[in-house]
Amino acid sequence: SLQNDSVVAGGGAIEMELSKFLRDYSRTIPGKQQLLIGAYAKALEIIPRQLCDNAGFDATNILNKLRAKHAQVRPRGGP
Repeated sequence: SLQNDSVVAGGGAIEMELSKFLRDYSRTIPGKQQLLIGAYAKALEIIPRQLCDNAGFDATNILNKLRAKHAQVRPRGGP
């Protein structure tokens, strides 16, 4: 049984941040490039998804938590 499903920094956090950045950037450019960058952003999320699956967590739930944490605006250098 799972006792703790909290978000752990480093467990795919970099990939999620890059994915967020690329998704936001892809919305600013037109054409096929937008689709390519969006697909690459989605592909980056495979890494944290696989880590969740390997650890026995519900990947959808954890990825939603990661997206929410990365969507919060925080000052540079802060936790």
